[in-house]
Amino acid sequence: MSTVDSAAAAVVCGLGAYVPERVVTNAELAGELNVTEEWIHRRTGIHRRHVSALGQTTSDLAVEAGARALSSAGTGLADALLLATSTPDYQIPASAPAVAARLGLSGVAAFDINAVCSGFVYALAVGAGMIAGGLAERILVIGADQFSGLLRPDDEVIRPLFGDGAGAVVLRSGRADEQGALTAFDLGSEGELDELLYLPGGGARQRASGTGPQRQAEGYYLEMDGRAVFVNAVRRMAESSRRVLERVGRTSCDVDRVVGHQANVRVLRAVADQLDLPEERLVLNLDVVGNTSAASIPLALAHANADGRLEPGRFVLLTAFGAGLTWGSAVLEWPSIKEVGA
Repeated sequence: MSTVDSAAAAVVCGLGAYVPERVVTNAELAGELNVTEEWIHRRTGIHRRHVSALGQTTSDLAVEAGARALSSAGTGLADALLLATSTPDYQIPASAPAVAARLGLSGVAAFDINAVCSGFVYALAVGAGMIAGGLAERILVIGADQFSGLLRPDDEVIRPLFGDGAGAVVLRSGRADEQGALTAFDLGSEGELDELLYLPGGGARQRASGTGPQRQAEGYYLEMDGRAVFVNAVRRMAESSRRVLERVGRTSCDVDRVVGHQANVRVLRAVADQLDLPEERLVLNLDVVGNTSAASIPLALAHANADGRLEPGRFVLLTAFGAGLTWGSAVLEWPSIKEVGA
């Protein structure tokens, strides 16, 4: 993808975040999984994560974050709603229309985007394209996921990684030279490696095999080849970051902050090393929320904006990697923005 048309750039003008109230610490998990708190933290960089309450769904998380982003933008209106998620409330229908209706946006274009952990960057690119094409003036982009229900209870490797949450931004039509303008994107995928990180059950492939949940209960838990995912994540995020920087005539030396998908602290440090960036330029919040999939980047943006790590004018690189395999990157100069609810 190329740089955005300067006559109709998508400009970030609102920011919101939400995590469920329940906190699950490493101490709690260690007792259940027969590992130590230190072992979990050493491998992941995570101290705690938030988990949805009984009956709380992905759309509930999305509504909270979306409402806060609209409030941050000083409006209750949007022409479209894009929901990046791989854990919708139902397989059919998409969750975005219900989220839009609950936010008072009935009648607007609303649809889900599933690129798993890369989903928020994909959704930003789609939103920017809609604005550049004149299809919308203001778009609410939400990343929300609820992975806690997809994890095998006794899986000591995968279960400590994930938490639930949602983050959102409001995009408005503006100029490419404004702070907050998304000026370039890079997106990619490698479907030959889709089974490195996947959920076997619940889709058309399982139905086509003639087996259902009673026969394939194990298929309803997330499966991951951790070592292979690590290697691919570092490689693809670094390559994608270089490409998007090239598209705006910048180098990694120009990057003030890297807001990467919060998968694992070792992944993010390795990406920074590949880009020859000092670790202090990384925005990290996975220690308190874990891997929240499509919510990861907007949650990190919200936390960094709230605590002053993102100052107006900072040149920010967003980069993500997820199941699919998918990856994506974007760049912008951070605007002055009122964040509601970190």
